[in-house]
Amino acid sequence: MSPHLDAVRVERVWVAGGAVRIAACTRELMVACPDCGRGSARVHSRYCRTLADVAVGGRPVLIGLSVRRLFCDGPGCGRRTFAEQVEGLTVRYQRRSPLLQHLVEMAGVLLAGRGGARLLQILKVPLSRTSVLFHLMRLPLPPAATPRVLGVDDFALYADVYGTLLVDAQTRLPIELWAGRDAEQLAAWLRTHPGVEVVCRDGSLVYRQGITDGAPNAVQVSDRFHLWQGLSKRIGDIAAAHRACLPAAVPEPAPAPPPASPEGPSDQADTPARRHAKRLFEAVHAVTGTGRSLNAAARELGLNRRTVRKYARAATWQECVRTTRPRRPTSLDPYLEYLQQRWEEGEHTATVLHQELVAKGYRGHYQRIKMVVAPLRHGLPLDTPRDRPPSPREAARWITTAPSRRGPHATEGLRRLLEHCPELHRTHDLVRQFAAMLETRNASPLPDWLEQLTTARLPALASLANAIREDQPAVVQGITTPFNSGVNEGRITDLKLQKRIMAGRAGVPLLRHRVILMATLRRRYP
Repeated sequence: MSPHLDAVRVERVWVAGGAVRIAACTRELMVACPDCGRGSARVHSRYCRTLADVAVGGRPVLIGLSVRRLFCDGPGCGRRTFAEQVEGLTVRYQRRSPLLQHLVEMAGVLLAGRGGARLLQILKVPLSRTSVLFHLMRLPLPPAATPRVLGVDDFALYADVYGTLLVDAQTRLPIELWAGRDAEQLAAWLRTHPGVEVVCRDGSLVYRQGITDGAPNAVQVSDRFHLWQGLSKRIGDIAAAHRACLPAAVPEPAPAPPPASPEGPSDQADTPARRHAKRLFEAVHAVTGTGRSLNAAARELGLNRRTVRKYARAATWQECVRTTRPRRPTSLDPYLEYLQQRWEEGEHTATVLHQELVAKGYRGHYQRIKMVVAPLRHGLPLDTPRDRPPSPREAARWITTAPSRRGPHATEGLRRLLEHCPELHRTHDLVRQFAAMLETRNASPLPDWLEQLTTARLPALASLANAIREDQPAVVQGITTPFNSGVNEGRITDLKLQKRIMAGRAGVPLLRHRVILMATLRRRYP
């Protein structure tokens, strides 16, 4: 806001002490009384105010302003005298111009105390971090508007202490924050803000009860991301319970290939990786051959632009096949001949072999010896490479990943694993059924699917079925409606960033102030 220049007369401008100094005084104009509003020009006295303004040319600006104190002649007014204020330049009890004060406040909102103080130091406004926080906490918070679609989620303040964040799902901006995640706080907020029609949440029983008590007519939506996350966790538990089946995903080692001919490696070997590279090569060249750009081809094929560029620049598909890196030398290499000799002599115990090698100077672990002699138990050469079986987490990721997004290695490994383990095969079928419900937004197969979970004889899936049945109306809304908690997760990520900016030492009042005021800035400056 620029001051009314017709109300101020500049008398002198000079530079002293590294600052630009301005001497000015107010003009003899009629001024309204702040209480009764009656104009007055009868002067009681004058006094000088020193105001700081935004820097000019890298120098701070100090304004020495002579203002009047006036009599109020209103017969019914209780104020005898009052000091005049220049709009846009002075505010009662303030020694900064409104423009500079706004700059200090915005530095506190965006960067908090220490960061804001450093920025203000660069702008020639020396303030301590505590002063920046003081001006930040003085800012009034806007009244919380009642959203039509509300998002509710919790976040970790520190250790086991949590807070609750409310987000307007339509404007995608936070509207309230408090410490704790109990049902009564949420219910009280909903009672004081009637009009919420839809509430997006996770599967928390606390938030479910709070919404039911505070807004019984609101439609509750159980977020599909948390539904899928809960299912994925159960799949991980099942994979861990069937850990003994996971080695079946690894193919049996093949006999060592004959030495390569001088002409080079044969291109006739058919492997999943080579077939995958050939299909991609043909698909990319079929699209780019029509003259379309790499970006257009990437969008049409659903591939990364770098992948499309690699295949488009290749003359043959063989150039795109990854070559196997040579095996790195290990500390066990000097002892391989001795291991082969002892094996042929009849010593097949890995513990004994490890003790003999330690006596010869080997400093590696017993497990390494056990892995190296494993091919010998199958009649294969000592240095035959063998893939490691997938971990339970990796197997669960294979099961939950869409078939179109699995790589050749994961596809082949999952096929072998499902052929070996009927329980994991049944689990995979149930996961794909639920994924089809989410993709088509069709919840009609949900009751039958829950019945299959119960009769699958897998405790992890049975417990999931019970949890979904308790919250089935909200789960149906989460599957069939476009509402979700994605915006909540995004705003919680923003909130954690603000916590890190303040080194994790911000209390809830300061954090709440910054989050809500930053949301106000986003509304004002989208």
